[in-house]
Amino acid sequence: MPKLTVIIPTFNEEAYLEDALFSVSFADEIIVVDSFSADKTPEIAKKHATKFLQRAFDNFSNQKNFAIKEATGDWILFLDADERVTHSLEEEILETIKNPLHAGYLINFPHFYMNRFLYNHSDDVLRLVKREGAHFTGTVHEKLHCSGSVGKLKNKMLHYTYKGLSNYIKKKESYAWFQAENLYKRNKKTTWLHLFFKPGYRFFSSYILKGAIFDGIPGLTVSAVNAYGVFQRYVKLLLLQKGIR
Repeated sequence: MPKLTVIIPTFNEEAYLEDALFSVSFADEIIVVDSFSADKTPEIAKKHATKFLQRAFDNFSNQKNFAIKEATGDWILFLDADERVTHSLEEEILETIKNPLHAGYLINFPHFYMNRFLYNHSDDVLRLVKREGAHFTGTVHEKLHCSGSVGKLKNKMLHYTYKGLSNYIKKKESYAWFQAENLYKRNKKTTWLHLFFKPGYRFFSSYILKGAIFDGIPGLTVSAVNAYGVFQRYVKLLLLQKGIR
């Protein structure tokens, strides 16, 4: 039977980490890579994980690539502390790595937002891959690469992303700074197109194309906040260009 490693990056996740660890207790190896949390995250991780690593955070890709080098499993499942593997997904993962048809697998994530799962506003994300050849690129919305073809699992991953509206907006603000700094380093410039068209298209894509319109007020809210995050990205890029961050 091929061995499975689970990698969980953390920073101040004491409220969520233990449940995440319990949900992947079936794995052969669990690695927590922590960005020097100031809460009880290290204590919880050391109690339940196979390996506890700490590394100063610079970007998401480097953090996860660091953990990949420490993994010993044939396959790796990447999990955030606010995500949970259901029993059905567990069974599918174990069966898949025993008889794989691909080198990587997408998992669908319905987001938990304002006390409900948004099944019409979900994402398919590459999270289960063969360890050999697996690596991340990008700084904020990092991209996972694998060494062959990609399939998709049927069962869903539960994602408790919503920790309050102010927290969600703060998260978007933080991501916007990372994205703006990355664009600035590449000498990109803010234009009226970026400030008006791109946020509008993000709202349209989220609310109409992804189907958040069928998720009621929570769907409308998450679409609006996503559009706001895009707008902030280019406002912050403009501030960096003017040297007035």
